[in-house]
Amino acid sequence: MIQTILIILISVGMLLMAFVAIYHKNLQVAVIASGIISLFASVVYLFLAAPDVAITEASIGSVLTVAIFFYVLNKIRHEDPEK
Repeated sequence: MIQTILIILISVGMLLMAFVAIYHKNLQVAVIASGIISLFASVVYLFLAAPDVAITEASIGSVLTVAIFFYVLNKIRHEDPEK
């Protein structure tokens, strides 16, 4: 019962972060919101007794993807506009 309520609350948080990621004007906030969605998904996977999927989602979805997005955003901003 408690587990079901927690999964529903986390799913609502995922939906809220999805709306933030879609409708926010700032790209950094949108990337962080998508990382939070992946982090919430990994917690849901833990509740559903899939720890291997949760570890993969946390490491790739939350960390690696967000790091790559920030790296690319940094490269785009520091690119020379004269080239």
